[in-house]
Amino acid sequence: MAAQESARQTIARAILAEAPAQRMELIRALAGEADAAIGPLLAAWREDALFVATTAAGERVPVTLEGEPEANGRRRARRVDTGELLLDASDGPARLAPGSLVPVEHTAALRRVMKTVLDVADLAHPEAARRIRAIRTFGYGQQLDKLFALEARQRIEQTAGVQLALREAIALIQLKHAPRDGRLAALRELQALHTIGSADAIKLAAKSPEIAGDPALAAAARSALRAIDEHVTAVNFFGTLFRGLSLGSILLVVALGLAITFGLMGVINMAHGEMIAVGAYTTYVVQNLFGAGLALSPFGWSISLPGLNAQGWRYEGYFLLALPLSFLAAAAMGLLLERGVIRFLYRRPLESLLATWGVSLVLQQLFRRVFGSNNVQVSSPAFLSGNWTFNDIIFGWNRVFVIGFAGVIVLGVWLVLTRTSLGLLIRAVMQNRAMAACLGVRTERVNMATFALGSGLAGLAGAFLSQIGNVGPSLGQSYIVDSFMTVVVGGVGNLAGTVLAALGIGMSDQTLQQLLLNPVLGKITVLIAIILFLQWRPAGIFVTRSRSLEG
Repeated sequence: MAAQESARQTIARAILAEAPAQRMELIRALAGEADAAIGPLLAAWREDALFVATTAAGERVPVTLEGEPEANGRRRARRVDTGELLLDASDGPARLAPGSLVPVEHTAALRRVMKTVLDVADLAHPEAARRIRAIRTFGYGQQLDKLFALEARQRIEQTAGVQLALREAIALIQLKHAPRDGRLAALRELQALHTIGSADAIKLAAKSPEIAGDPALAAAARSALRAIDEHVTAVNFFGTLFRGLSLGSILLVVALGLAITFGLMGVINMAHGEMIAVGAYTTYVVQNLFGAGLALSPFGWSISLPGLNAQGWRYEGYFLLALPLSFLAAAAMGLLLERGVIRFLYRRPLESLLATWGVSLVLQQLFRRVFGSNNVQVSSPAFLSGNWTFNDIIFGWNRVFVIGFAGVIVLGVWLVLTRTSLGLLIRAVMQNRAMAACLGVRTERVNMATFALGSGLAGLAGAFLSQIGNVGPSLGQSYIVDSFMTVVVGGVGNLAGTVLAALGIGMSDQTLQQLLLNPVLGKITVLIAIILFLQWRPAGIFVTRSRSLEG
């Protein structure tokens, strides 16, 4: 196809070409072109809906007929080469009778070429992901009849990721169908690309007599497979590192609230998991209020909450509102728990453990009566639903978000505890309650604020956990044990220790699962390692020393 020639002009030239081979060559050149007119025109040709008309000046012009026929059966004609209406001698729209025209002929070979061009239409799709998907389909299928279309697309493709996919697909097809020198070049290209998806095709080709019996080809196949194995090792390493970091961040978000209520206040709060569930259910309610509304039946009563019926970005923004509301809802629940139960049990760890365990059971039953026993689904907004792939390592947006989310929370908690008057009062009361009271500090108010803060952080954890799994009455129970282990390993009352313990446990868990190839064995190994570590350092990574603790 000429440099400045449109797809319409190429099809018009093919129609007027006398030689069948020239027609096929012109149609084949359309493969990979991003022109919306190609599909309808080729389909019309195959259905005998293209004709050649002669203008008043004697010019032969390929046309299609359109519009409602007149009383004499004539219809308007539209030029194939320009897409404009065909004009008669008076410069008005020409009207032609289908019966007086002969459809443009086509052969079986030409129809096969047309079908191939239509099959590879996705190679010119505006979305790069759609183009890559089509390219890999042809490449992994090693379809020889698509090779010319891939090569044509390679000459005009500008996107780097699509270019890599084209190189891989062309090399895979040549690996199966090219002569010896072409196969050797294809193996070297696949070695340079070292894509994981090409491994199976290389292994299969290496067993063929043509490659297995040729020392140079066999060595090239082994080198390509070795390069892919090294790439897989690197992908697994960095993928495990990222998953461990994200798991540690999730554990950190969950454990931060407990680090305050247990680590600073010394209260063994077995209902901490239910504070997580409060935040998750708050996110669920906010999502439905942004949508079609929510119908609840607590204790047999029927409650219908109308929704905003928001669409698009307005609906997707529900999560931005759910975050602060989850914090406030869990903080309010924690405040009620502290005023109703905990304040009577300070410095009585066994009684506080039993009481909060009972509160945990009550709250779980309350969730079942209000929201039902089954899990509820919280849909993730678009900005948390996708992923980003770099060098075959997949970075899920929700996991990237929780890493950043955990960092912001840690920074916020550190600033509150070390740079605000509230943090000063919290640390003073926790280190020596009696002395703080003698100095005029209202210890009860500090207790309320501290417990509400810790519970609110658990609510934030629940809001995020709702984005990576279903929400149910027992959601928090899945994390309560890991949270206590994180706080204890890090050092009771030490924020930096909690961060290091969460990331360390998360990294260890993912690494051991990768090495042992068994998630259960990985978790058991981590638990055994934690027990042995606490035998060596019972106070955790960082030991918090004060007169009250030593006493």
